[in-house]
Amino acid sequence: MPDETLERSTLRKVAWRLLPLILLGYLASYMDRVNISFAAPTMNAQLGFTASVYGFGGGLFFISYAILEIPSNLILARVGARRWLARIMITWGLVAMSMALVRTDWQFYLVRFLLGAAEAGFFPGVIYYLGLWFPQAYRGRAISRFYVAAPLASVVMGAVAGSLLGLDGRLGLHGWQWLLIAEGAPAVILAFVFLRWLPDRPANAAWLSSEQRAWLEARIAADNAAIVAPEHSAARALFRPAVIALVLVNFLYLGPYYAFTLSAPTILKEATGLNPAHVGYLVAAGGIAGAFGMAAAGWSSDRLRERYLHLAVPLVAVAACFWLIAASPPPAVVMVAFLAMMASYFAVSAAFWLAPGEIVHPRAVALTVAAINGLGQVGSFLFPWLWGLAKDKTGGFHLGLSLLPVAFLAAAAIVMGLRYRRRPA
Repeated sequence: MPDETLERSTLRKVAWRLLPLILLGYLASYMDRVNISFAAPTMNAQLGFTASVYGFGGGLFFISYAILEIPSNLILARVGARRWLARIMITWGLVAMSMALVRTDWQFYLVRFLLGAAEAGFFPGVIYYLGLWFPQAYRGRAISRFYVAAPLASVVMGAVAGSLLGLDGRLGLHGWQWLLIAEGAPAVILAFVFLRWLPDRPANAAWLSSEQRAWLEARIAADNAAIVAPEHSAARALFRPAVIALVLVNFLYLGPYYAFTLSAPTILKEATGLNPAHVGYLVAAGGIAGAFGMAAAGWSSDRLRERYLHLAVPLVAVAACFWLIAASPPPAVVMVAFLAMMASYFAVSAAFWLAPGEIVHPRAVALTVAAINGLGQVGSFLFPWLWGLAKDKTGGFHLGLSLLPVAFLAAAAIVMGLRYRRRPA
């Protein structure tokens, strides 16, 4: 078989076998992480939670998530993705469903903290896992095709949240409890699918021919050999200036987005005057825009083999969109700005996770990706908490919205600094 034909057939088979399953897993993960944004208006009112209580609890997820990211990814590299990712999914699904039992602020804090601990390691584990299956030149498209689950989660939640909230009173449960239970269950079911269908490495893939397995392993090995020599210990990779810069970028672009997302339905309702069902449709449309932005950025980044401008340009666009929303324009402008923000934000996500694999040796990728994601997630605790405090202090979201662009512009500046340092003299 000619090499070009072998390459196409192998990667097509790998993509079709692995990516849909991983996409479904991350879809369930992202839904369970942020579905409280739809539950919040009625949940907070019925349980008496203030904006600061909600923001602090919403952000606590990311503290335990950050603490356990590195240990989780090190275990995954040792025991294999199949068993460890399935374990993560079972535990987070059960904890997510238990959120429906929350009655006090301290119970809310505890369950959110446990949910972060349960889910820790899933996303960086998948990034590491894809690096075992896709050559560098195809990795951007592979990541964007599974990571598209994040914006698609908004589509699913926007489409079904209204119906689930409408079950209020059935079997003695509130609508927000139905929402949390129904959206936690798929993770538990998918865990058993992962155990059955997800091979750890190409060598374990019975659905690849021996020729395809040999080609894929040789190609991955060649890509790995072209990267800088490994550090004497994987931990030493964490102290490279480029890795520290990526931690800061992740901190500055994740935290502000989650602060907004955890209140997005309420903000959009106030800014547009739409009813809850139509707000759900707008959030769903934002997810579709994000999916297109992510797919386009992943394809373009691979085609041009350029990562940094594919980060900096959409970061600036996100800042501009938040600035526009904060300016209280007419409702139609708010809706357009929201859709553009979603497309730009997920374009950043498509390119961001390509950078670690080009900076450190594959032996250090599992640890490095976990550290970048885990330490960056501290911002996902800090920003929602400060956002809630600002809301309680001022009575509105304007102050928080006005400050979001600063974080995204700072992240863009760091990315451009990285680009300048890596340019040949």
